Amino acid sequence: MILVTGATGTIGRHLLRQLVEAGTPVRAFVRNSGQREASGCEFAEGDFDRPDSVAAALAGVDRLFLNTSASPSLVRQQTDAIDAARVAGVRQIVKVSVQDASPTAGLARGWHGQIEEHLKRSGVPWAVLKPNSYMQNFLADAPDIADGGQFFGAYRDGAIAYVDCRDIAGCAAALLTRPIGDEQTFVLTGPEGLTHEDIAARFTVALDRRIRYVDLTPEDMAGRLINRYGLPAAVAMEASETMVYLASGAWSAPTTAIADLTGREPRAFQGFLADHLDAFRPGPG
Repeated sequence: MILVTGATGTIGRHLLRQLVEAGTPVRAFVRNSGQREASGCEFAEGDFDRPDSVAAALAGVDRLFLNTSASPSLVRQQTDAIDAARVAGVRQIVKVSVQDASPTAGLARGWHGQIEEHLKRSGVPWAVLKPNSYMQNFLADAPDIADGGQFFGAYRDGAIAYVDCRDIAGCAAALLTRPIGDEQTFVLTGPEGLTHEDIAARFTVALDRRIRYVDLTPEDMAGRLINRYGLPAAVAMEASETMVYLASGAWSAPTTAIADLTGREPRAFQGFLADHLDAFRPGPG
């Protein structure tokens, strides 16, 4: 039995679907029974702040897919879940981290780095998936693209090999359904590094109207994240500083990890656009 946490998220829902279609016994960990987005699997209701619900969800589970939303509670939630999995006799944990995670990095990369260290000390066999930025993140920009024909960032001319969450799910499914092997880390990327000017050009072709990328200063981008999306000031500033870090091209180089794990090449950005194009079109009226 596989337990999928983050089961209603961008990666988890695709993973559930793939496992169910393969006929693999799987249990989804959800906050409430109304969040059932898939059929053909078991559901365990609870959350990471209720240790008893985590322990109950792990009963009879031999493999755990560990993924939760980034928050200041992330380290405590995931390290507690790793400890509970060890007590429950789980035989493998597949964790979603992030490229360049390090205990000394800021916010999410630092949190994931701390959790990775705890996982590696846990004694439970593990595999770590380290994707870079998700193509699906552009869905948050859909209103700006649809209504204003533009999207914003602080990436300058730095390229990123964006990865599709469906490919991350495919890698997780491969690891969770094959014999447990050596403990390994996999850096997951798309097939090519693209600047945001490149991405704007792809939007322009796909939507048949001009879409612009607007590069902001880190301070202006942080202000936009605060005012537009309601992010706390510290989180917004860290996010914009991460964009500056990525402007160096740190996440521009593709890897072969997705093809190595799944046997097929990663989805290109054009494929992501084709599958989600309606989200970026202006609404009626």
